[in-house]
Amino acid sequence: MLTEPEKRVMSTCDELFEETLCLTESLVRAYSTLGNEQEALEVMEAWYRQEGFTVKRVPMEASVLQIDQVEPSPIPARYNVMGMLNPESKGPHLVYNGHLDVVPAEPESLWTRPPWEPWRDGGWLYGRGAGDMKAGIAAMAMAVKAVRQAGIAIDHPLTLQTVIEEECSGHGALSCVKAGHAGDFVLIPEPFGAKLVSGQVGVLWFRIRLDGVPTHVLDTSAGSNAIEAITSLFAALKALEAEINALPRHSLYQDMEKPFNLNIGRIEGGDWASSVPAHACLEGRLGFPSEMAVNDAMKLVEACVEKAEAGLGKGISNLRVEFHGFRSEGVVVDMENSGIRLLGKCHHDLTGNAITSQALTCTTDLRAFHVHGGITGTCYGPVAENIHGVDERVDIESIRHVLKAYALFLCRWGRESHQELVVR
Repeated sequence: MLTEPEKRVMSTCDELFEETLCLTESLVRAYSTLGNEQEALEVMEAWYRQEGFTVKRVPMEASVLQIDQVEPSPIPARYNVMGMLNPESKGPHLVYNGHLDVVPAEPESLWTRPPWEPWRDGGWLYGRGAGDMKAGIAAMAMAVKAVRQAGIAIDHPLTLQTVIEEECSGHGALSCVKAGHAGDFVLIPEPFGAKLVSGQVGVLWFRIRLDGVPTHVLDTSAGSNAIEAITSLFAALKALEAEINALPRHSLYQDMEKPFNLNIGRIEGGDWASSVPAHACLEGRLGFPSEMAVNDAMKLVEACVEKAEAGLGKGISNLRVEFHGFRSEGVVVDMENSGIRLLGKCHHDLTGNAITSQALTCTTDLRAFHVHGGITGTCYGPVAENIHGVDERVDIESIRHVLKAYALFLCRWGRESHQELVVR
């Protein structure tokens, strides 16, 4: 049941709901693909300052990351922005985290409207990043405003982290964790609905390059076609996917037919339609079990490509495998953690139903907190459709629910369950 102060906070959430949608739309207009996140960062930094937060920029520097397997970001002078309340307090530190970066929306011609021009229709808010995950960021931020506006004191440390590179490396959240901002519990409003995320798979990005022998098309047999050679690797990589899915797996994934997915996401090669192509490259993503180390997943890919090399044909040379972007371990969430139980209670008191959970076949920034910070947390967010697709959209009423859930969680964090946490 909700207390009278909590009911007042819920009423304030309703008063702030249109403002929440407007903040979402402002973030969608700030079309923040890799290397172009500055405008979105500025939107959130201005909001933090307007609301009286202590603002801190956390740089994306290799010296901050200090992890051997993580490549420095290829784009210099970039940062994450945080809004902090009571940073010097000794109470249990709560972190709300969300990513501002989005994947490209091409081909834009397939969209009903331009992807960076948000629109509302039929109970949905549309636009690239509306679901993944700018609505969640707006909801988590406005939840804090609702609590404060309703007159509820926040006397423990609270950090709102708005980060970049979640879609390609995880360096943003990792930078915050390695700079000492992991907190004691993290909530991330990823658009998987009002459920607890109980785990996520490991994810590895890889790049395969090879060279052929160029020649004029008057006699293609005199050359070696690099594009044909690299596409012949597809079968070997699919076999590796099947091999990984046949391995023993955590009970979270026992009932899933194929939780560890391969995706060939990019391929390029050649330089002229009338020349046998002399080079080719493919980039892919591979999921793997939480029990598997990143280095072991890398070795599997290397062994797969090495084994397939003999079948690539005469003249194919300089075959090499590179790893870039994600090298993310899998995560299994401690469902008995006091913060997890508190979120379940908040969900029940708002909906009347017991909270459910799901294990993800993708990765999120939970990995940075769990693996590199030793911090428990989960994802709990709005309902979205077509994320990474055409006409991405987020259910408007689900944003309202997340706004209220994060506000209620914040109200109760200061007085319930946190006694079990180790204050760091």
